[in-house]
Amino acid sequence: MKTLSSLFFGLLLSLQFQSFAQSTNTKHKIVFQLTTADTMAHKALMKQLANIKSVSPETEIEVVCHGPGLEMIQKQKTVVLKGIQTAKANGVVFQACEFSLKERKVEKEAILSEASFVKAGIIHIVEKQEAGWSYIKAGF
Repeated sequence: MKTLSSLFFGLLLSLQFQSFAQSTNTKHKIVFQLTTADTMAHKALMKQLANIKSVSPETEIEVVCHGPGLEMIQKQKTVVLKGIQTAKANGVVFQACEFSLKERKVEKEAILSEASFVKAGIIHIVEKQEAGWSYIKAGF
């Protein structure tokens, strides 16, 4: 009887360790929504992105900028160009909402080359959430 219980305990311990090992190897996927022109929020976001990548370099990250948040990725308005370039080099994807561009009369050429475009920022964020990505609202 002791052998059977020892075997059961060993199997249970092995399954728990395997489960823990799998949970620590989870690849995170995060989509940030940026809707503010506040440059302090832009700087804080750059710090958050760097912190995440330093702890979990394999984490997939997208930053969707729309409304006033477009200013962070506009050539003439950004105050975090170096942070964006570093984040991009570390795999972070920056997206500009085309609806917001049109509404704000901002040409695509005014957007940093480090960014790409999505038709509708909110829909893109919803699609990411439906695909299992975690949602974080950037800003204060």
